[in-house]
Amino acid sequence: MYAIIRLGGKQYRVEENSTLLVDKLPGDAGEVLAIEEVLAVGGNDATVFGSPTVSQAQVSATIVGPARGPKIDGYTYKAKKNVRHHYGHRQDLTKVQINSIALGK
Repeated sequence: MYAIIRLGGKQYRVEENSTLLVDKLPGDAGEVLAIEEVLAVGGNDATVFGSPTVSQAQVSATIVGPARGPKIDGYTYKAKKNVRHHYGHRQDLTKVQINSIALGK
């Protein structure tokens, strides 16, 4: 069974016992999240799409811990002016493990 969820303004396709990296969420490691914004649920028999969300559907997830994204290096300069600027960025992420996908009837 799989589900398409909205978490942090982005959409993810998740399955049970899978892990994913999402934008930084408030909460500590081991905390259980109940994700209510389920856009679609699919499985062996049929796929249920919501408008905009599927009512009675819920995804349970556990926060594994914090993570960091890849480093992005940037460099700007102005020709013939001796102006140079180097910058870097690493996004703060949260690692989340999907526990269960429930579709109430």
